[in-house]
Amino acid sequence: MDYQSVIAKQAEFFASGATKSLAFRRSSLIKLRDQIILMEDKIKSAIYADLSKGSKDCYMTEMGLVLGEIRYMLKHLNKLARIKRVPTPLAQFPAKSYIYPQPYGQVLIMSPWNYPFMLTIEPLVSVIASGNTAVIKPSNYSANTSALIKELIESIFPPEFVAVTTGGREVNSALLEQKWDYIFFTGSKSVGKLVMEKASVNLTPVTLELGGKSPCIVDKTANIELTARRISWGKFINAGQTCVAPDYILVDKTIKDKFIERCKYYIELFYGQKPIDNPNLCKIINDKHYERLIGLINPQKVVYGGYGEPTKRKICPTIMDNVSIQDAVMQEEIFGPIMPIIPFDNIEEIYKIIEQNTHPLALYLFSCDKNTQKQVLSRVAFGGGCINDTIVHLSTDHLAFGGVGQSGMGSYHGKAGFDLFTHYKSILNKKNYLDITIRYPNKDSMTKGEKIIKKLL
Repeated sequence: MDYQSVIAKQAEFFASGATKSLAFRRSSLIKLRDQIILMEDKIKSAIYADLSKGSKDCYMTEMGLVLGEIRYMLKHLNKLARIKRVPTPLAQFPAKSYIYPQPYGQVLIMSPWNYPFMLTIEPLVSVIASGNTAVIKPSNYSANTSALIKELIESIFPPEFVAVTTGGREVNSALLEQKWDYIFFTGSKSVGKLVMEKASVNLTPVTLELGGKSPCIVDKTANIELTARRISWGKFINAGQTCVAPDYILVDKTIKDKFIERCKYYIELFYGQKPIDNPNLCKIINDKHYERLIGLINPQKVVYGGYGEPTKRKICPTIMDNVSIQDAVMQEEIFGPIMPIIPFDNIEEIYKIIEQNTHPLALYLFSCDKNTQKQVLSRVAFGGGCINDTIVHLSTDHLAFGGVGQSGMGSYHGKAGFDLFTHYKSILNKKNYLDITIRYPNKDSMTKGEKIIKKLL
């Protein structure tokens, strides 16, 4: 792709004002929705080829979330895009004040491989709804889905509006050398730092959706049956390759054994007695990540699973008990189907452990104690999360999704997504029929009118 030519054409298209039309935005979202529905089987096939994700999970975690986001934007677009009047202070009388939403312009979307369709198209929905153009760079690791995304986008949008480029690191580097009005990146911290460094050259605003070791806390008041089911689902869906997956489990010692027993039960209920043979057990994205994950498993601490099948790139859902913060599995974000269990005696112990990996992207607390809920939420800084569930907080358009500190910056979904790609200009429209002169300098007395100004301000 001739990046400079595409960027120049998108700049020209944006300058024409075409994308600012609400009718254009709405029709574009409808085209995208209809094409996704039309290509449902092809989308599922591409994702299965990359990750072995089953049809139900594919719709639930990829297509369904995107279609829900489009539905939200179509329903709320007029309200989101309208000029909003705000109060004007008496000191500025006579005048009216407005907040004027304006799209940034040309947006670069760089997406990851773990949810290759959803994490590419969902930010695009916000980009289109807010009136921008976009160049999309999906991950080279999920090559089948990336090719499908290119086919889908090119079938409905001209490249001067939305363009897709595929390839590896050299393409990423070339794109980051270009000038953008906004960069949206989802991926690892290491690449996120590079994106931010490159963006700083042109003072380009960025959103970084990163990750981290998201803790899951289970206290003695938790409903063990429900807790084990929901944690086992959230941890092992997509083979644990989820940025908001529960990374490690902090469990009260008095209920730990019962919790592990029920997790084993639900793993086999979900995936069978031999999970590794289940065709819908997701595979690890490539050999490099497979070997990394196998290296994190300590056989001496495994109480379930602990083995893989390299030819299939699949790892059995694994539970490790009595893990310490010194273990290899606690030194990095796992991003795989390994569940470390760390027992605790009292709730105060958990804060020191969580502080070893500050600002996680998500936090999950299973507790029926309202005081514990209040304490944990107030003491730990994290992007978002759930009480008595996992992962599902990102499924609602009325909750912004994003990280904080080391886990990222900026958030999207629903209104937050529209706001992210919109600059809100502050406009004060002053009337001409009256001009209060008290604000102007007075050559005879610099303090004249000061008492009035103090009352007004």
